[in-house]
Order: sequence, then C-alpha cells, then structure tokens
Amino acid sequence: MKIRKIKYALFILILLLSAAGCQNSVTEKDEKTDKNSNPVKLDWYVNYSWFKTVWGKNEVSKAITDHTDVDIDYQIPKGNETDKLNAMIASDTLPDLVTIGWWETQNQEIIDKGQVYSLNDLARKYDPGFFDVLDESAVKWYTKSDGKIYGYPNSSYSPEDFKNNQIPSNQNFLVRKDIYETIGSPDMTTPEGFSDAVRKAYKTFPKVDENPLIPIGSDEFNENGANSFDQYLQAFLAVPYEEDGKYYDRNTDPEYLRWLKMFRQLGKEGYLKDEIFIDKRSQLESKLANGQYFCLFYQNTDIKDQVRTLNEKDPDSIYIPVEGPRNSKGDDPVLPVPGVHGWTVTYITKNCKDPKKALELIKYLISEEGQKMTYLGVEGSMYQMKDNRPVINPEVKKLLETDRKAYDAKYGADNTFWMLQDNVMQLKWSYEEDDPISAMKRWTYPYATYTAQYDMNFDENIKAAVIYKNQQKLWGDTLPRLLLAENDEEFDRILADYKEKREANGYETFVQEANERFQKNKELFGME
Repeated sequence: MKIRKIKYALFILILLLSAAGCQNSVTEKDEKTDKNSNPVKLDWYVNYSWFKTVWGKNEVSKAITDHTDVDIDYQIPKGNETDKLNAMIASDTLPDLVTIGWWETQNQEIIDKGQVYSLNDLARKYDPGFFDVLDESAVKWYTKSDGKIYGYPNSSYSPEDFKNNQIPSNQNFLVRKDIYETIGSPDMTTPEGFSDAVRKAYKTFPKVDENPLIPIGSDEFNENGANSFDQYLQAFLAVPYEEDGKYYDRNTDPEYLRWLKMFRQLGKEGYLKDEIFIDKRSQLESKLANGQYFCLFYQNTDIKDQVRTLNEKDPDSIYIPVEGPRNSKGDDPVLPVPGVHGWTVTYITKNCKDPKKALELIKYLISEEGQKMTYLGVEGSMYQMKDNRPVINPEVKKLLETDRKAYDAKYGADNTFWMLQDNVMQLKWSYEEDDPISAMKRWTYPYATYTAQYDMNFDENIKAAVIYKNQQKLWGDTLPRLLLAENDEEFDRILADYKEKREANGYETFVQEANERFQKNKELFGME
C-alpha cells in the first residue's frame, strides 16, 4: 500500500513538472513570437539614388531586426535627390529617419523648422545611457548653440584618430595597368607628360574589349562641379586652403588653372568625351567595371567592386595608383582624410512613428556590437574569430571579391548598411583586403593629411551658408564651360565672368565668414 502511495505521489509530481515545463516553453515561445513576428517598421530616407540594397533580405539585416525588433523600409529618391528632399521638407513629410550629406544646407533647415528631434531630448526621455556609445569629438562638433545635438555622423575622424591610427585618404590618381605599362609607364606629373600619355594611350588602345576607350574619366559632374576636376586635382597639386592665415581661393590658383587649361586643350583634341560630363554614378560604375577609362582621379572607397571584377577577369586590366599631377615645384600631394564631420548625418524626425525604437536602433548600430555586425556580419555563418582576429569564411570572401551586388543581397556586411559606420572602431577587426584594393590605400599614406579645420560648416549661420551654396553653384556652372572652352582666350573670359559674378553674389562676405569659421574650427581642434 505504501509503495502504491509513493508511486502515485511521484506520478503527480511528474505531471506537475511536465505542466510547468510546457507552460514555460509556451511562454518563452510566445515571447519570442511576440518580439519577432511584429517588429516595428520604420521608414528611412537615404538621400542617394544609387543606394539599392533592400532591408530584410540578407543575413545582416535579418540579424539586426532580430536583435532590435526593428524592420526598415528604405526610401530612395528616383530622380534628383535635392528636389526630393526639398519637397519633403516643404510638405513636412520626412519619414521616420533621414540620412543626408553633412554639407547640405538642409541639415540646418530641418533643425530650424523643428522637423527633427534633438538626441539629447530623446535620450533623456528613453535612454540616459544613449550618449555612452557616441564619439565625444563628433558630439562636440555637432552640438548646436542651444547645447543640443540633432544628427549623428558616419565615418567621423577626429585629429586624434588620425594621429593614433594609420588612416588613408580615399583620393587616388588611377590608370589602367595594362595600358599604362604598354605605353611605357610614363611620367604623368607634368602637363606635358600627362598630355603625351593620354594621346599615346588612345592611339594605342582606341578600344578595350570592343568598348571605346575613354581617355580621361571623371567623378560625376553635379551642380557644384566635379570632384575629379576640382577638389581631387587641387589636392594632388597641393593647392593651399589658406595663405598667411586667411582663406585662399583654390579655384583660381595659378597652378590649378594651368592644369585646367591643359585639360581644355585635350578636350579640344577630343580626349574629354561628352559622356564624362553627363554620366551618373551607375553609368560610371558600369564603365569602370568594363575597364573603359585610361586614367581618372577617383575615390578608392568607391572603386573596390569594379577593381575586383576586373581582377577576376584579367589581373592586368585593373586600375592601379600612380604619381599624378604635381605643381611646378614638384610638391607632394596633400590628400585629405575624412574629418570629424564624417560623410553623412542621420536624424530621427518628428514624424517618427516610434522615436524610442528609432533611438534603440541607432544606439545598437553605433555600438561596438552593431559595428561588428555591419562590418563583419553574423559570426559563424560569415566569419570565425581565431586568435582574436576575424577570418572571413571562404565562400563569403569569394563572393565579396567577385560579385558585390550578390554579396550585398545575400550577406550584407562590409558596411553594406553604411549609414552609421564607424571606420575607426572597425580598425580593430580589420582584415587583409585583396591586394589591388589595399595597394590603393597604402599609396596614399605618405600624403594623407588632416584638413577638416578648413571644412565649410556654417551650420547656424544661414546667411553665410546661402552665400556659400550660391558660390558652389556658380562654380558648378563654370567648371564644365572652362573645360569645353574653344581656346585659352575664351577660357580666360569665362574665368573673368566667374570672378565678376561671385563678387556680385557676396564673395567678400563669404571670405570673412570663412576666415571666422576656420579660426573657430582650429580652436575646436586645439590647433594654432
């Protein structure tokens, strides 16, 4: 009888434990289902028409959604980015999150119109520890006169970051390797040597793989000019930013104008093809992947995929960095590295459906865990840690190096989602890139220079910002006209007209404001 009672008691105990286990299992399952079945969906406007990656299709975005309980619907402009952004601001229809270039005047406009939250207010309300993950230099730079910060940058580098790390410039003068070597690896540091090399390359290789050779390539021409023919060329010529402690107009520097006239002459001879003035980024990328350019100034951060494509097809057809134009004294180039302002700035708008979740997402992406995810991806399926160093899985690395579009769609790491990338933090996990890419970066090391103190961040000075914007647009209209001038006399007339118009547009006021801005920036950085 006693044995039967003991058995019965054990039976009841087993039933109770089983029931409790089932209940816990159901509860855990329900909690997981509740968390992941209905994540908060946020609309994120990215002011770049070339960004095409969709959220939720690749490993990284799925993992981030699982972790943050936030799903993203990217909104990308289909036409002119400025028109789209201005229309949303005018109608007060900015989506939940917005990412735009740091230099855009709309940054201050959306703050002045009260269309975006201050991160201070959101942190105070939802997460007092939010600022623990932010970079102190970036916060200091972006803090407004009201003591608040509204947007946060990606790719931000302080002077200390530059001093303590080997940071490359992203500016290179590139040539197609096989063509350059076939014509004797000529010296292209002088206008004469450059011109001769271009003529010889085009004569020797009128076509490459059945495509017409484009002798001189360029970054996209826009309303402000073209990086390849203004900022990058000026950097290689070591055109100064200031003279005797005062603002110096780089666009009218004699050395720079001497080289522009050389390009004008090449244009008259037919070596500046019409397409370089009208091609958009997607067309540039396609022609780079085909190896159609002989030479160009370009950013090494944006040519990785095309060089990998060429390297896979024919290692001799890749683009390589070489010594490019120099001034008449032969001075070394002064190649800028990214500044504390970064590249783009991301905001949480007052239209945001769930500011708390938006803040949580941004905090995660900025955090070390989030940076590791956006840079390396999902540990195990995409990389392994060995001796505290990441080793990318072979199949992942192969796809990254051979088909970036497919890599983004399947995996989505390597800063596919770059909106809040912290390149300095990511240095601790850096892995060896394939040689053609690392060679471009290494080439810039001797010439890399911190120049953020000269950036035109007028911010709350609306008057100066408007004048500067008008000056940029005037230059954007003038540069192609200079390059397409019929002769040097017409070039000089166009330049004189430019100088006259910029004076009428408030140039003297702009110079005064620029000098004040330079001084404030230097004080902020502790520079003399």
